[in-house]
Amino acid sequence: MTMPSHVTIVDVGPRDGLQAEARIVPTATKIELIERLANAGVPVVEAGAFVSPKWVLQMADTADVLARITRHPGTRYPVLVPNRKGLDGAIAAGVEDIAIFGAASESFSQKNINCSISESLERFAPVAADAQAAGMRVRGYISCVLGCPYEGEVSLANVTRVARALDEMGCYEVSLGDTIGVGTPGKARAMVDALAEAIPVDRLALHFHDTYGQALANILACLEAGVATIDTAVAGLGGCPYAPGASGNVASEDVVYMLNGLGISTGIDLDALVETGGFISEALGRTPTSKAAQALAARKA
Repeated sequence: MTMPSHVTIVDVGPRDGLQAEARIVPTATKIELIERLANAGVPVVEAGAFVSPKWVLQMADTADVLARITRHPGTRYPVLVPNRKGLDGAIAAGVEDIAIFGAASESFSQKNINCSISESLERFAPVAADAQAAGMRVRGYISCVLGCPYEGEVSLANVTRVARALDEMGCYEVSLGDTIGVGTPGKARAMVDALAEAIPVDRLALHFHDTYGQALANILACLEAGVATIDTAVAGLGGCPYAPGASGNVASEDVVYMLNGLGISTGIDLDALVETGGFISEALGRTPTSKAAQALAARKA
């Protein structure tokens, strides 16, 4: 398998990144972040989630955000939807793309969404069906594909089982999440090779966290297996509340820099992306974790 010539970046910073923030981020800041990412050429920007404010207060303004953003031609703005109520909110907001999420670990599923893997899949099936009936595209997420904070090693059979179920529900893509960032290149590649026997590799995506500094190496290993969609977060935003100390998603800037070096196109303006990372980092009172962003900023100083 040769590496793809083009990779689709899905920036999950406005949802997966910001939901990990303890302080509520102003709606105007979220809107500007989303618009900056789209203007930088990011083709898919995860704009929010229709989840209970009781559990994720940071996402309570998702409908407002969606109503007020200036949509960039050709950019998609998916949202996370956990249940029928969330789907109703997404439909009312005119959303065209949603994502549903399960886990490959029984313990994580219980801690995260208070049900077993089987129960979660039963819950999501009608949501996916109704969304598709409403003309929406549905994406599936799987958490803990390379390790669980409670169980440690995760069975590849479980990952395959959940991936197959999401694929059978009609998900156009299955995103494989190394939620606590414990994966290594060999394990990541073995997982993709195994899953590719059940689901076409062009319907698989990567969602790797960088806790052990392995995310870029893991992504490269999976690119060599033919995966062509990567979830990232500008400035390395995010974390995992169920895994103390786990760092955020792999930084969008670092992935785009690597892909540029490989001659793989993304359609993204790296300088504009770095500026966007600087904007949201300043708004949050922190330094971007992206190594590429830090190096490029230092070069300009």
